[in-house]
Amino acid sequence: MATGNEPADPIAKGIRATAKQAWGDLFRWKQRVVVTNGLGESHTEWQAPQKFKNPISLFMQLNAKNWIYFAVGMFAWTADAFDFHALSIQTVKLSNYFERSKTEITTAITLTLLLRSVGAAAFGLLGDRFGRKWPMVSNLIVLALLQISTIYTTTFKQFLAVRSLFGIMMGGVYGNAVAMALENCPKEARGLMSGILQQGYALGYVLAACANLGVGGATDSWKTVFWIAAGISFAAGLLRCCFPESKQFIAAKAAGHHISASDFWKETKLMLAKEWRMCIYCVIMLTWFNFYAHSSQDSYTTFLLESKELPNDAATRASILMNTGGCVGGTIIGYLSQFVGRRRAVVVAALISCCLIPAWILPTTESGLSASGFMIQFFVQGAWGIIPIHLNELSPPAFRSTFPGLAYQIGGMISSPAAQIVNAIAESHLVKGKNGKLVDGYGPTMGVTLAICAIGNAITMAFGPEKRGRSFENVGPAGANIHGDGDIEKVIENGSITDSKSHATEVENKGGEV
Repeated sequence: MATGNEPADPIAKGIRATAKQAWGDLFRWKQRVVVTNGLGESHTEWQAPQKFKNPISLFMQLNAKNWIYFAVGMFAWTADAFDFHALSIQTVKLSNYFERSKTEITTAITLTLLLRSVGAAAFGLLGDRFGRKWPMVSNLIVLALLQISTIYTTTFKQFLAVRSLFGIMMGGVYGNAVAMALENCPKEARGLMSGILQQGYALGYVLAACANLGVGGATDSWKTVFWIAAGISFAAGLLRCCFPESKQFIAAKAAGHHISASDFWKETKLMLAKEWRMCIYCVIMLTWFNFYAHSSQDSYTTFLLESKELPNDAATRASILMNTGGCVGGTIIGYLSQFVGRRRAVVVAALISCCLIPAWILPTTESGLSASGFMIQFFVQGAWGIIPIHLNELSPPAFRSTFPGLAYQIGGMISSPAAQIVNAIAESHLVKGKNGKLVDGYGPTMGVTLAICAIGNAITMAFGPEKRGRSFENVGPAGANIHGDGDIEKVIENGSITDSKSHATEVENKGGEV
């Protein structure tokens, strides 16, 4: 079993012990790793982190099939984000169309975020039970139909009702898309690919902003953007039809595994009994992250239009550049997390974003706001770029569709009033604009909110677990482990292996147990 590395204390048990150990590990360059051999014998040791690798060499580790699954998963996530931001960037248009205040319009954003956890639970469980493919296809098709339904609403109540249903369907996309995109990525490339994948959210914003810029500032033009969004979701659903099921389900079927509903639910209950602390931790983490993103994005175009008094085209251009920064930052910081660690990368990115807040809200020109917006989202979405793979590594391996999606969307549900809170405070607290007249106080409101969320993020990550480099490529589906041999708790934590090849030694970063 000897590897020549320095022995380390075992992984701590319990909340306080884990938090104390995680805080200490944050300041050690080496990584606490559990090494397990083929006989199940384990020990803990310090291992040096991976050396930096050329991103091109990491891209080359993915074969054609890996790239196809990744591209389809990212396209689905981008379509999901486009659908969501088609509303948030057109708050002023919708306010004029329905003759409601901007705060009332953001009620639709709150309802969407509030109900996404329902879709995450439903489609996540379907994805883990029956495979990623058809739940994802049906999810995207219905999402497109609801986007079209929004266009034909005639009253504000109908508008809110459709957006509530839209929230349920929107919540189902993330878990299946992320699981399909990342579950077969080579370990060394995961950080980079996670960073790129998460930026499907920022890319969706950029595309929605481009569509908004293209249709102009007329009130009724919001409907055209929604038509475009529906077309993209339809395309993503139809594209997913063209490719086979995920590897783990094909392997389980080939091995002759029959998973009954009772086996699936039995293993689900055992997983919740064992991993409930991790579930709570991930929900808290994603709550901070969702507040972090929504407080910096959802009202930004409104901030440019109302507080900075920019015309529609200038505000939209600045919004596009802001989220272009997110795409770049998410890719770069996600890549760096593979070498410096997931938690360190998030903590540093969050603290830097705090320092940039004055430069973000004080400029008055389009160029100044575009530059500062680019930099703030470079670090906000840079931190977010780590989340897809970090969640997959923290998840019980057989539940990588349900767990990440549900944690993400419950966090979104708790943070659902973010845009509404920002709008309500900003509209009730006026500040002097660049021409000396009173305008809505979006700048100070968004700045204070972002600072609170960034610090909350940094603290949560600093005291939490990390399992960078965890093995889950060959893990079988949920329910396949109930009648197997061995310790069911270990199987739930590490997963069952569906192929016949045995590995002499598996090295897995446990990083602590919450």
